[in-house]
Amino acid sequence: MRAFVVVDVQNDFCPGGALAVREGDRVVPVINALRQDFPLTVFTQDWHPPGHASFASNNPGTAPGQVIRQGDIDQIMWPDHCVQNSRGAQFHPDLDVRPGDPVIRKGELPAVDSYSGFLDNDRQHETGLRTLLQERGVDEVHVAGLATDYCVKFTALDALKFGFKTCVYRSGCRAVNLHPADEDQAYQELEQAGAILLP
Repeated sequence: MRAFVVVDVQNDFCPGGALAVREGDRVVPVINALRQDFPLTVFTQDWHPPGHASFASNNPGTAPGQVIRQGDIDQIMWPDHCVQNSRGAQFHPDLDVRPGDPVIRKGELPAVDSYSGFLDNDRQHETGLRTLLQERGVDEVHVAGLATDYCVKFTALDALKFGFKTCVYRSGCRAVNLHPADEDQAYQELEQAGAILLP
């Protein structure tokens, strides 16, 4: 069975949000149209506690975009975003999220970030997405959302590692692009890993 995994289409990642992705809201109508083709659509949701370790505000002397070492992980500093129960953490108001659609929250642990919809960045804590998909008999995962070079990329890479045939819709993704080539490099990495890139 095929499933559509929609990654982090939340207010803070859309224009006007705390960590706005350029044209992030443009993915909404694409995703709304695509979901009609799938028997199962799952949404991931960044869901950070206020004191999250990835926030520059919680690491004095750092600035958004800076990389620091936290434990065994290189962590990019970000603006405070997708704080639990905030407007910024809510899904974009036009996103077609229906009662009964599974929502997988990630980034809830204060000390570790979570780009992938499957695993936290320390690779120690699963979100429950893999179990959900396996229990539903899913063997093929299609991915879209925000942002191409972080949460979409790592979600798709983990889907491949867990044995799912994996497709990524370029029209349904937008990138942060901290560096100008990040989006192109993300797609190259996905394709090399075995993902199928779709328009």
